[in-house]
Amino acid sequence: MAQIRIRNTDQVITGEENVRSFLNEQGVLYEHWDAAKLPEALRDKFNLSDAEKQHILDAFDADIRDLASRRGYLTWDIISLSDATPNIEELLKKFEQVHTHTEDEVRAITAGEGIFIIKGSDDVGYMDVLVQEGDVISVPENIPHFFTLTESKKIVAVRLFIETEGWVAHPYEDPSFIKA
Repeated sequence: MAQIRIRNTDQVITGEENVRSFLNEQGVLYEHWDAAKLPEALRDKFNLSDAEKQHILDAFDADIRDLASRRGYLTWDIISLSDATPNIEELLKKFEQVHTHTEDEVRAITAGEGIFIIKGSDDVGYMDVLVQEGDVISVPENIPHFFTLTESKKIVAVRLFIETEGWVAHPYEDPSFIKA
């Protein structure tokens, strides 16, 4: 279940409804899907074949299509990261830079966990949003953010896009950002 830490105050927000309400106030969509839809054999697997990725997409097809129809997403895929991912440290460096997008950044976590660092309203500042299996988050276009893995370095997520070329980041320089 998602958890939020406000960096300026160290306030921690837990509980699905509290997280949903707080993120909604910040313009960030949060939902929770039934992670039990994922077959047992794929719940702790992070090095996936194309067939296994398709199996995950099939398991969450109704949820994906519902979200896509509500929000205008046109394409989706699976991303899987772990210590077994070639050049994982270099890849994470690419993700771990504050940036924006010209469309929402959407992730539905099917296994593992990660952290979205998102710039909230002026009174909130940056927040760390821990996402785990079942959590769905959509960071709105033009909102500064970045993503990183937790110490476990394992995540599988469905990514949804409006733009057919997929993930395109635009660097965002913010002197107020302090990497924690």
